[in-house]
Amino acid sequence: MFERDQTYQTPLTAATTATFIPKVYGWMTAGLALTALVAAFTLSSQGILDLVFGNRLIFYGLIIGELGLVVALSAAINRISAMTATLIFMLYSALNGVTFASIFLIYTSSSIASAFLVASGTFAAMSLYGYVTKRDLTGWGSFLFMGLVGIIIASVVNIFLHSEMITWITSYLGVFIFVGLTAYDTQKIKRIGQNGFADSESQRKAAILGALTLYLDFINLFLMLLRIMGSKR
Repeated sequence: MFERDQTYQTPLTAATTATFIPKVYGWMTAGLALTALVAAFTLSSQGILDLVFGNRLIFYGLIIGELGLVVALSAAINRISAMTATLIFMLYSALNGVTFASIFLIYTSSSIASAFLVASGTFAAMSLYGYVTKRDLTGWGSFLFMGLVGIIIASVVNIFLHSEMITWITSYLGVFIFVGLTAYDTQKIKRIGQNGFADSESQRKAAILGALTLYLDFINLFLMLLRIMGSKR
């Protein structure tokens, strides 16, 4: 993923490269923890709740800001420093926590907990499968991406249609797609680690980008399951 100048840089040793996967999951966990903390803080402040959820412009502005950060991090990863990449990832996680507070206003705490446990178990199982399987999952990529695009388009259209059937269809398809993406992305990240890195800076940036990828897989899997399993207040 990252270019290496073999003339001036020496690839990291195999022992150092072996720490790459734990770093990916470590940063992913840090991002999820920050999201949870910010969501809890948002819920504890009526002023923030009124500001964010009482004004659609601010709420949708935050959503657009989150999307912008994801695109910016993915597009500029080779041009920015590892520290900048880390800050962008953590800022995204924090903003996501603010908007994530909305699910606690819509769904019961017990159904959120149930969906989280199911999502965690499913994510762990599929991530483990992606890591240990000898099967090449590369072919899944284009299929899953097309499915993801279809879900996004259907969800946007449904903003205007308000169709319960479309909501259910996209939710079940979403679970299937993000389960597949979890395995696919895990295998891809593993291969990146196996290829080695020019230096610790490149390894850190790859770990942050891998953490963002798995973070998105988990969050979206959780939200799709919550749509199916969640009981509204």
